[in-house]
Amino acid sequence: MENMGLQPLFNLDSFERKPLFTNGFYQKDIISVSQFSKNDLDYIFTRANEMLEMSQRWGTSDLLKGYTLACVFYEPSTRTSSSFIAAMERLGGKVIPITEGIQYSSVSKGESLIDSMITLEQYCDVIVLRHPEVGSSAAAAKYVKVPIINAGDGAGEHPTQALLDLFTIRRELGQIDGLRIGMVGDLRYGRTVHSLTKLLSLYDVSLRYVSPDTLRLPLDLMNYLIDMKMDVREFSKVEDVISNVDVLYVTRIQKERFVDLSQYEEVKDCFLISTELMEKAKEKMIVMHPLPRVGEIEYKVDKDPRAAYFRQVQNGLYIRMALLAAVLGRA
Repeated sequence: MENMGLQPLFNLDSFERKPLFTNGFYQKDIISVSQFSKNDLDYIFTRANEMLEMSQRWGTSDLLKGYTLACVFYEPSTRTSSSFIAAMERLGGKVIPITEGIQYSSVSKGESLIDSMITLEQYCDVIVLRHPEVGSSAAAAKYVKVPIINAGDGAGEHPTQALLDLFTIRRELGQIDGLRIGMVGDLRYGRTVHSLTKLLSLYDVSLRYVSPDTLRLPLDLMNYLIDMKMDVREFSKVEDVISNVDVLYVTRIQKERFVDLSQYEEVKDCFLISTELMEKAKEKMIVMHPLPRVGEIEYKVDKDPRAAYFRQVQNGLYIRMALLAAVLGRA
């Protein structure tokens, strides 16, 4: 059939997408904190500070205009899913949100995680994935061509949370080296604790772990710290560490990780950060929490300027903006 003299609708050359920067993160998966060096962290934190400044000055940007994020959450999430969505939209990109009702999707028909991810990559440029199985993001990344960002895999890792936690510590206290950091609560199942611990092992810090005996830090991670010759100690009471830590990182006891709920009932109310307890803390220190809290920190503590957990949430937006821009070659 003859052309009939029709002209193309688009000049395709003008739509060619090339990375602005071929940084070390371009088209890379973000699966584990183990993939980061201190130089990598400095790079991401620098970009996050730029995103912070941009957001405060202009609110939004068109840096990721024309790009699409698939936000896929097989577990409930408020902060992580909404912050990734907000990050992509603030940078001018589009989002396919699959964060609710996933039980009614093809998953309920027996579709595998791998097939779901390969299907989604046809529609997007990057995938953010949360899944209850440890190693799920790494498994998907072997088959999917677009970058996958791990938003939490069961009791395994939560790398973007660890990045925003470390970024918060540096912003709040002006340094990381030389600090004494206490972690409180569910250290066995707490993926945020596991990931942050691995990042902190890159620095000259002292670590203080406070938990019930049944929720102690996993032995392999403790042995890793010992092999790294880290200054690390374990305690059973917050009162034993509150007066000499620079950071108190509090976590909830995760009911959903317990097979035997009677064990959860025994430990759920082990720790409470109260205004009375905070009177024993340093004047210059911060209290952090990955949230949600379920009674570990009194609401009265929110008024204390040392309560940094909601500033921590905000920092998550800037870190995730920086990561999305980096893996898409726009930062």
